[in-house]
Amino acid sequence: MTEIPLRRFTARVLPVDARGRVLLLYGFDPAHPDSPYWFTIGGAAEKEESLEQAAARELFEEVGITAEPERFGRPLESHTVEFSFADRAYVQDQTYFPVRVDAAEVRFDHMEEIELATTLGHRWWSADELEASGEVYHPPILPALIRRAAAPS
Repeated sequence: MTEIPLRRFTARVLPVDARGRVLLLYGFDPAHPDSPYWFTIGGAAEKEESLEQAAARELFEEVGITAEPERFGRPLESHTVEFSFADRAYVQDQTYFPVRVDAAEVRFDHMEEIELATTLGHRWWSADELEASGEVYHPPILPALIRRAAAPS
């Protein structure tokens, strides 16, 4: 039997600090725990929620940083990806939003249980650092997105 993928519309967040670095999370797919990777903060928009509202909510839920939806810049990128997570198939329309943030303590105390169980850590990355690291990250265009997010407005 073929599984029908779950269709989601997501806001992905690129929080940028004063040094032009972007906060990324490090974690794994529970179906592949030995293959961790770096990824952006974000998730699916809830019913009646704009993507900017989803970005603000996800930023708070995943790392404890507060930003009003109006503070999110124009989207940097939108594309559709197909993937699986925890053996569930997804088709996901992703929109990436930059947001300038002050130095903030990163907290995981509002994460959903599955996120908390599969998130290993976080780090502020420049595009050059990420490219030179040899680390695995998603999406493949992440360094270019970091450069665009960190560019002066």
